[in-house]
Amino acid sequence: MLEPNLTNQLKKTLKASIDNKEIAGANFMVIKDGTEVFYHDDGFADIESGRPIARDSIFRLYSMTKPVTSTAVMMLLERGDIDLFDPVSHYIPGFKNQLVEKNGELVPVSREVNIHDLLNMTSGLVYGGTDKAGQHTDALFQELDRRLYGENPMSTMEFANRLGQGPLSFEPGSYWQYGTSADILSAIVEAVSGMRFGEFLAKEIFGPLEMKDTGFWLPEEKRNRLARIYQDDGAGGLKLYAESHLGIDHQMVREPVFESGGAGLASTIDDSAKFTTMLMNEGSLNGVRLLKPRTVRYMTSAALTSRQQEGFDTWHSLCGHSYGNQMRIMTDTGKAGIIGGQGEYGWDGWLGAYFSNSPKDGLTILFMIQKRDAGTMAITRKLRNIVFSTL
Repeated sequence: MLEPNLTNQLKKTLKASIDNKEIAGANFMVIKDGTEVFYHDDGFADIESGRPIARDSIFRLYSMTKPVTSTAVMMLLERGDIDLFDPVSHYIPGFKNQLVEKNGELVPVSREVNIHDLLNMTSGLVYGGTDKAGQHTDALFQELDRRLYGENPMSTMEFANRLGQGPLSFEPGSYWQYGTSADILSAIVEAVSGMRFGEFLAKEIFGPLEMKDTGFWLPEEKRNRLARIYQDDGAGGLKLYAESHLGIDHQMVREPVFESGGAGLASTIDDSAKFTTMLMNEGSLNGVRLLKPRTVRYMTSAALTSRQQEGFDTWHSLCGHSYGNQMRIMTDTGKAGIIGGQGEYGWDGWLGAYFSNSPKDGLTILFMIQKRDAGTMAITRKLRNIVFSTL
């Protein structure tokens, strides 16, 4: 266990963030050399009813789903089911004959998008924007959300095909930009495995790791554990956010047809710790092996070329980092805006779910909140700086 001084510092810092109404509530975990050395929760999962955050509170992971999707792809890679240079059109016909925007005009791509591009966000697929690719993506997400509760909801594969039929923002492999690549990866997993993406994850990852509270929706008996989402109210306080975003049902009360590999999962801090510990153990947990050690080392390595890195370097809060296989990787501890370890990796989500593994330090940080547009917040960095500066 951590020293009392360190424990008190972490609790005090988290409480200050809650008292200042930056967040409604959170739980936080530190694992050192495979052993949990600190866990704490504070604040509310539901301010209105007074329900506190608990150890078994369920959080929407949003982009913290992406490393799980990457793990599924690595499993297919190990088995020889895919090659990373396979064109995406081999699995998703909508990616045939793609166009890319150049100087305002749409022209044929110089080469097709492949799986390697998707894993590293160098595909030219973006989350939105003013160019033709961004406009196409925005319109597709709006249709996805409109059809979410109707009689004909959009499926994972329909979304992937429709996205592929739109233009790319840049030539495959020529640059880095955060985007929808992981959602296409989930469709590839479906095409290769013959299973729905959620079925594949349940069978191959969540079942073996005993992640009993992780999935794309919540059965009735678990719904009272789902934390509510809050946002700034513009007056120094918090108000509820209750919209569905990126095709994810806000309440998670029905089995979705669109199972987003980029944003769709919900989980608990304990389930997430099983996944992160599996990666720290280079692919195994409690005698169950999902991946070989060399595959995990590949998966958690920086993958960008110098030209692609120029795109990633525009993410100013991730200076000192690179990217690979749906995760950030710390490449220069001196340039980073946080205290951390060389080779440390992880990712966060739109609502603030966060993990980081530092193999060099034997250290894992997990932090769960639900705040609109949170990503990695100042409170996230403060808590991890306290831990990394001490352990």
